[in-house]
Amino acid sequence: MARVISDACVSCGTCEGECPVGAISQGDGQYVVNADECIDCGACEAACPTGAISEA
Repeated sequence: MARVISDACVSCGTCEGECPVGAISQGDGQYVVNADECIDCGACEAACPTGAISEA
């Protein structure tokens, strides 16, 4: 199951750099996870300074 990014995202970009498969990109106002590419490794969730990333 892919990770999701909530409205708590402050668009710092930390998660994008941590994703080993490039499944995270800048969306409208916050970052988004491409569910088709996400391998559910949790690297982004662990890196997020605001706790905005969780399991879907």
